[in-house]
Amino acid sequence: MNVKVYPHVVDQQQDVVLEDHDGYKASVRRLASTLNEPLPIDLAQLISLEKMPLLVDAFREHRAAGHDGIDIGRVSLGDSLMLSSIPQIWGAGLNFLAHAKDLEATQDDFPGSYNRPYTCVIANGDAIRIPRQSSRVTAEAELGVVLGKTCKNVSAEDAFDYVLGFTTSLDMTDEGALRQNLRYIAWSKGFDTFASIGPSLILRDQEQFEDLKDIRITTYRNDEIVASNTVSNMKYSIGRLIEYFSAGRTLPAGTVISTGTPGAAVVSPGDTIRAEVSGLDVLEHPVEAA
Repeated sequence: MNVKVYPHVVDQQQDVVLEDHDGYKASVRRLASTLNEPLPIDLAQLISLEKMPLLVDAFREHRAAGHDGIDIGRVSLGDSLMLSSIPQIWGAGLNFLAHAKDLEATQDDFPGSYNRPYTCVIANGDAIRIPRQSSRVTAEAELGVVLGKTCKNVSAEDAFDYVLGFTTSLDMTDEGALRQNLRYIAWSKGFDTFASIGPSLILRDQEQFEDLKDIRITTYRNDEIVASNTVSNMKYSIGRLIEYFSAGRTLPAGTVISTGTPGAAVVSPGDTIRAEVSGLDVLEHPVEAA
């Protein structure tokens, strides 16, 4: 993984930036002019139209030709909304044993699963608002997988051919409802402000699942670690999750799969929650009452 992609203002215009591992940057507006092809200046649309491979090739050719990168100074993504739309947001429940024990639940032969609406998603730094009816709400850091190609009935062995890249995901749950009945999982995760995804996308290069095993996922509450674990300790691999979610179901390009949390932080108004995934950018949010 080396090229990072994120929305940003360039020359006083909204743009999408590609950034190499050493800080070299180019904008989609500039790359589009070299391609002689109109492109949307919106990351979600670029992904859904499956234009990212074309852009990455143009980015590498642009740099190899000796063109100067853009200078946008120090980049802050503290208020970034990475994706203006997401066709499907799937999540894997109980993918780490410790979190299953927290909920006094068992890990089955199939992942726990849920699909949440895009209306849950907030920009990095926005407030998470606890619904009035919720007695216990938790926040969970997760590794997010973004699909770059539409797929259906994909095998675990072929799954990584459809992965565009990786991002940080913060998943919120009305755990009070979930503890009443695990069948309430979709309802418990569907409230406004209950998801954050981004703030940037790190594009997959040649990585396979085994190359990601040391990635660490950590949930912080008020700067204290609540839970932390590595991808190697997931029960269901990323390939298996893509296989599972795509079985009999079309997953459009741009679909995000949250791969499970090592543990949840119970939150209250006044808290600050942070999701960290090693090698990716950080999500951080204050918590308020609705």
